[in-house]
Parts: sequence; structure tokens; C-alpha cells
Amino acid sequence: MRIDLPSEVLPADRLGRVHLIGIGGAGLSAIALLLQEAGVDVTGSDGKESAVLGRLRAAGITCHVGHDAAYLADRDTVIASTAVPEDNPEIVEAQRRGLRLWPRSAGLMSTMLGDRRIAIAGTHGKTTTTAMLTFALRGAGADPSFAIGAEVAGLGTNARRGAGPEFVVEADESDGAFLHYRPHAAVITNIDADHLDTWGTVDAYEQAFAEFTGTVEEVVAISADDPGCRRLRESVDSPRLVTAGFADDADVRGQDVEVVGSTTRFTVSASNWPPTEVVLAVPGRHYAADALLALAIGRELGHDLIGMIEGLSAYTGAARRMEPKGEAAGVRVVDSYAHHPTEIAADLAAARALAGGDRLVVVFQPHLVSRTRLFGARMGQELAAADLVVVADLYLAREAADPDVTSALVVEAAGAHAVAGGPVQDVPGFLLPLVRSGDLVLTLGAGDVTTVGPALLELLRDSGDE
Repeated sequence: MRIDLPSEVLPADRLGRVHLIGIGGAGLSAIALLLQEAGVDVTGSDGKESAVLGRLRAAGITCHVGHDAAYLADRDTVIASTAVPEDNPEIVEAQRRGLRLWPRSAGLMSTMLGDRRIAIAGTHGKTTTTAMLTFALRGAGADPSFAIGAEVAGLGTNARRGAGPEFVVEADESDGAFLHYRPHAAVITNIDADHLDTWGTVDAYEQAFAEFTGTVEEVVAISADDPGCRRLRESVDSPRLVTAGFADDADVRGQDVEVVGSTTRFTVSASNWPPTEVVLAVPGRHYAADALLALAIGRELGHDLIGMIEGLSAYTGAARRMEPKGEAAGVRVVDSYAHHPTEIAADLAAARALAGGDRLVVVFQPHLVSRTRLFGARMGQELAAADLVVVADLYLAREAADPDVTSALVVEAAGAHAVAGGPVQDVPGFLLPLVRSGDLVLTLGAGDVTTVGPALLELLRDSGDE
């Protein structure tokens, strides 16, 4: 459901008692924590039980499973996810009673008023870059507030208020939210057509990022390597753009990237930085690219290079970003949020380094009818780099099913080593006789495919006990 941005975004201490619809999502759970830290009485509801709700309850936030108008009995402000349908009983009740009804972007903005906002935007890598910048600034002696699109190991949460003036925020373009934050500084990781169900055309999607740069007060760090960012640089005449990447003309340049196992090494240099080694505890060239952008914007904000590099070395990953899930019967499982062809390609390259000479088995769940219609063939082509690909049924999310758009589009494009796995809940049992000791199993997708890895590990342990 689309909810209009209010004419005035009030600070958190003027919202009264707040209820969040869809509180189990990454965006609203972060807002809930930040509001609670600000002393606001917060409640929320979600369609199903989850570990996120458990963590919010542990923090003292009342979370309901299911939706009921009665939850709004004593509330003053309602903040809703864009995924919530307009006939949700809590939405209907908020409108009936004339309560303050805000979209996610306004709720997040209310927690950041008065802070020095640093917004991380881009099609891919937002969560990782936001987390990396948070670690880098902390390593340099700062104490920023942050709101990140996933739980982050080493931070213990996805949102927290720091003592310093800077607020590092993941700025999502999927519903246009990133146009409302008016940051002091920003990063654009890449611009690669996505969310065309919202934007309509590739040109409109790219224009939204150009508009985003116009909302930034001071400086924007963009990728020197990404074609979309290079087009942006050509179309936006602004000295406020700085570049980071592996290109020869990058303002902050990376070189000599080496991925070995779960570690990535490279050197970074700039006009006032001699070549300096960076070691990341996550595998993949794309993580080096994210780290370069974090260092570039940190440089523009005046932070110390060595401190930032030390901070980056402490980053060990975020939930669902090449996240190790365990090992059983010699089978290792890693889970990732990748759902776009570019992300799939990057994570498969990283998984190959982790697998070494062993087999790479990928379980993929296509996400959204509109995305699969546009990119299903490319998804399959990228997945073909694995030794075995199991494609689960498509995750519909907020869209209606289309009989002409199914996971079969991906299976066909992935080639002879790809098979259809059926409903995601059946995939662990389907996989059990196919995997063998030494395999690395990578689960990919933005839906509930994340449940497959733990279920497979449990089946493997049970089979080993027989």
C-alpha cells in the first residue's frame, strides 16, 4: 500500500504512542528499536512469528502475531510497511479514527532529525556497505547511530543510537523512500535496473538516482566501475561526486584483489593516501568494492584511514549476506539474500572460493513475478556456474501469480545441471539424497528459502544418527 509522506515529519518525541504494522521486517524493526531508544512507547504487529519478533520482545517492545484493529486502541501514530495491503484491519482502523498514518520513510526520518545523515543507496550491496561504514567509523573513533537492513554480527542488532552526530542509514530505492532523507552525505554502490514494478522503466529507475544526488547536501561517493554510476556521473554535473573502485581514474582506488577462502585482501590508495593493505573477513571482490566506497565517504567526512581499515577488519558479515549456517555430515551450508542476476553472479564467485575444489550446490528461490519475468533467463544463466542447481517455486510476495512466469524460466536457462525443487518446504527432503560430504550448499533468494539450510542440516544430522 502506498502511504503519502506527511507535509511535516515530526521528531520521535512528538509522535505519542506508536504502532508499527509489519514490525518483523528489516526496515520497521530498525525503526522500532530507534523509537524505543528515544523513549517512545512502541508496539507492533506482523503476519507471522519470527526470530526478529523475539529480539524485539527481548528489548521490551510488545509484538503481536496477526493483525487486529484492537491493537490500535491507545495508539497515536501508525507506521506501515509498503508491503501491507490497504484492507489490513489496522490500516482500516487507523484511517477510520484519523490517526497519524505514516510510511516507513517518514518513521525512519523522525528518528534521524538533527543528525548528520549518511545515506547508503544502490541496487546491490546497500546492507553490506552500510554495515561496513558503521564499522569503519567506529574503528576511526566515532560512535555513529545506524539503521541497517539486516542483523549484523559484531553489532548485535540492525539499529542503534550512538553518541556521535553521524547517522549511517541504508536508503532503499524500491519504493522511493531514499528520496525523502535529505542526507548530508551519501553513497551509491551501483545502479542496475530493478524494482521496475515501482519505477516502470530503466530510464525512470536511473533518473531516480540522479534525483537522489540532488537531495544530498554535501558529497556523494559513487562506484567508479559500475556502468550505471558512470552514466550518472556523465549526466550530473557536480563537483560533489567522488568515485571509488578498481578503475584507473577512481578517486579512491583499489588494486591487487585476492580472495582466498573466507578472506579478501586488496590495497587502497588516493591522492593523500599511500597504497595501504585492507584485509576483510568476508569473501568476494564485490565486498572489496563495498569497502572502497565506505572508505571513500569516510575520507570525505575527515576520518582516519588506518582507523577505518582496522574497523573494517572487524566486519564479519550480516545476516543473509553469505552467512554460514552450519555443517553436518561434511556438508557446509551458506545463506544469502541475492535475488538479482548481478548479486547471484557475485555470490557464486565468492562461494567458489569457499568451496575450493569441492562441489557447489545452489538452491535458488526466484522472488517476485515482475523480477522473474524480466530477469528469469539471466538468473538461470548466472546459476549455471554451479555444479548443481535446485530451483524452488517462485516466491510471490506482494504480487499475484502469473501462470506464464514460474521458476521453470530459471530452470530452463540454468541448463543440464538444474532441476525444479518444488515448494520451498519440500526442498530439504529433495536435497538430502543429492548432497554428499564435501559439498558447499548455497541458498539464495529474498524469500523464505533461508529456511532450507537449517532444515537440510537437521536432516543430515538425523540421517547420520541412524
